[in-house]
This record gives sequence, C-alpha cells and structure tokens, in this order.
Amino acid sequence: DNIDIPEATLRGIVIMNTPGVNTVAAAEHTIALMLSLVRNVHRGHSSLIAGQWDRNELVGSELRGKTLGVIGLGKVGSEVIKRLHGFGMDVIGYDPYIKAENYEFDYVKFCDVDRLFRESDIITLHVPLVDSTKDLVDLERLKSMKPSSFLINCARGGVVNEQDLAVALEQGILAGAAVDVFESEPALDTPLASAPNILLTPHLGASTQEAKESVSRAVCEQVRDFLIDGKLENALNIPISDLSLLRSLEPHLDFATKIGEFHQQLSSSPADRIHVETRGTLTEVKLVTIAFLKGFLGTVHGSSINFVNALAVAQQNGIEIEEAYHHGKEDYANLISTTVTFDGESRTIRGSLFSDKHPRIVYYDGFHFDLNPTGTLLIVENEDVPGVVGKMGTYLGKIGANIAGYQLSRKAEHHYAMGIIRLDSAVSDDDLKELTDIKEIISIRQIVL
Repeated sequence: DNIDIPEATLRGIVIMNTPGVNTVAAAEHTIALMLSLVRNVHRGHSSLIAGQWDRNELVGSELRGKTLGVIGLGKVGSEVIKRLHGFGMDVIGYDPYIKAENYEFDYVKFCDVDRLFRESDIITLHVPLVDSTKDLVDLERLKSMKPSSFLINCARGGVVNEQDLAVALEQGILAGAAVDVFESEPALDTPLASAPNILLTPHLGASTQEAKESVSRAVCEQVRDFLIDGKLENALNIPISDLSLLRSLEPHLDFATKIGEFHQQLSSSPADRIHVETRGTLTEVKLVTIAFLKGFLGTVHGSSINFVNALAVAQQNGIEIEEAYHHGKEDYANLISTTVTFDGESRTIRGSLFSDKHPRIVYYDGFHFDLNPTGTLLIVENEDVPGVVGKMGTYLGKIGANIAGYQLSRKAEHHYAMGIIRLDSAVSDDDLKELTDIKEIISIRQIVL
C-alpha cells in the first residue's frame, strides 16, 4: 500500500512483502470493529463525552445466532471465521478460488456472492484489490442487504465504493458499517466521514506491536536469505523465487541476452512484437524471454535494464511479448528461437548451446550458421555470384582489418547469400560505406557483442 510497485519495477527494484505475519492482527481488528459496531461502542463514546447518557438509544445486538458472510476465505478470512464461530455465529462464505470440499472448516456453507449479500447479518471482506474486486460492493449490492445488516471492510480500499456506501447509510439501506481501508489514503476527505452510523479507523489492521515485530523479523530473514542463499521469497515483481535456478540456467540466459543484443543492433525501427520460443530441454521460457529482453532493451537503455524491469519496460514501450515452449523433437538438444517484428517485417534468429556451454547462432532468416556470437561481426547480404568473398577480403586487408572468421550461407534457388565476418576490431562508417559500394553487396551491417 505504501510502494508504487509499477514505478519500482521500471527502476529494477525488487519488491517483497511478508504475507501472513500480520494475519492475526488483521483478524482481531476486524472483530474489534464488528463488536464495536453492533454494540454501538463508537456512538456511546461520542454521546458520553458530549455530556449525554443515552442508554436507550444505544441498544445493540449480539453476534450469537447471527449469520456471518465472509467474502474471501484466505488466511485472514479463515482466522476471522475460526474466532467468530466460537461466538455462536452461523457462517456462509464466498471465494471463487476455493472448493467447499477442500476448505478447512466444514461448518462454513459456501454460496454465491449475491446470496451472501441477501442472507448475511454481517458481511466482512477479505479480498485483494484486483480488477474483479474493484467496486465489488456498490449501491446495487448494498441494496440487496438486510436493513438490519452491517458491513466491515478491513481488506483493501477500492473494494467498497465509498460514495455508494455513504448513500446507502444515509438512506438507511443497511444499519451500519466499519471501514479501516480507503480508496485514497490518507482518507482525509472520504465521503464516509459524514455518513451516519459509520465507524472509521486509519488503516490499523496490522498496527499492533506484535505484528510490526513479526513483519520486521520476516523482512530481515528474507533479506538475509537473499544475500546468503540467493532466495527471493515473496517477491512481487520478479518471476522467480530461487536464484539458484538463475545460476543453473546462467549459460542459457547469457546466450539469450546475446541474441537480444544481436537483434537490437540490427534493428533500424522500434519493435512492435517479440516472440520467444524455447525447445528441447530448455523449458524455462519465461526466464529466457526476460534475458532476451534484457539484452534487446539494454542495448538502448543501458545497464538499468535487469530481470526485474525488462518485461515492464518492454510493455511500456508498446512491445507485444509472446512466449512459447515447443515439445516436439528437434535437431538440437536445446534451442532458443526469437522473432522480432517491426514495421510489418520480421527477423528470426535461433541459437543453441552446444554441450550446455558453447553458444552458437544456428539460424538467421533462412540461412544456417555455426556462429559464436562474440566480438565484432559484419553481417553481409550479397548476390550469390563468384568473386564477392575475394572483393570483401581484399578491401578489408587494404584497410588493415584482420579477419578472424568468415561464415557463408546461401539460398541457391534465390541466388542470394549471407556472410558473417568476425573481425579483430571494428571498421569505420566510411569503410562500411565503401564496402556497400561493391556492386554485388546488398547490405552490410556491423555489430559488436
């Protein structure tokens, strides 16, 4: 609630939370608000300090025998249920992700959310704020509640539409509500502040000495585990929890990064779509995709691109990301296939790690190679006619550029060839232009890996 996770992700900062350590505190606060609300504790306090003794106006209700409706049967919801069942309440619950037969408390009756609103005497919410729960409690749902019923929200602001709840309380649609979380915090101008029979607290659900101590200890343990063992527990914005997996895949991921750099240095227009596919024994396509993006984007954005923010930066740049794992039989034990689409055109580069340690580019847009992607490379497209290799070698020798390797692949049926030349050092832009002026050369580009 206090961290801009998308912004932190873009900056490459890992965000971790500590789920579960404040469960009891949140459950107890929910029950505290519930008891205060149904027994008019808040109203009694206000009237007494105002010099009034209105006992007859403050007659409350017992929890015993009432129907408790719980939306969200995770850790906090279950702790609330366990405690309030001891008060003699009947419990009905709704959670689209939990099956009744698998739930730990067999006395909870599962039902749909609309029935829960109709039949509950008290409704308590324990769900995260996601698209499906935004404004889950709106005026329409509130109108389906009993006039004598109460609503408790100690979950997340935004799950309840505050304006609608204020209207419902003004119109007497329900008897009262207690709210600890708000759409915008600090909630100094919430419409609920002036609503009748409302009990508000400033997000105190986890504010106990015990919870703060538990959270602090858990954070320290998670940081320790990361620094010593390379474990990222409860990370919210990186798709891996055990960094030992990164280490075991390091040769493949480094290779994927190289392929990303290869692609980007060949690109003259921004990418529209990137498709990454792994085959054979290499099943971790998500990590390979991120490693590829790290190289592809890092060529432009620099060292600020890492495993945390690569995907977010790609999406921010409007790049559509596709990934897949192919189970079929391959000529290679492992294969990374990457396609970048830009301005309606596409380029495909594939690579394999031989013996799990020797990276090789094996395919470039229909041409087959066995290329170690390191150093200074000239990518030459030319007509498949005699004399081209000689002319290239002659000119490079004239300018003192030493050739460390030369691979040639051809499409004989199209009279078209591609050569990849490894040089000991880069050549100047003027020299590249001179090379391009060779009649049989279609294009020539220089990249450094």
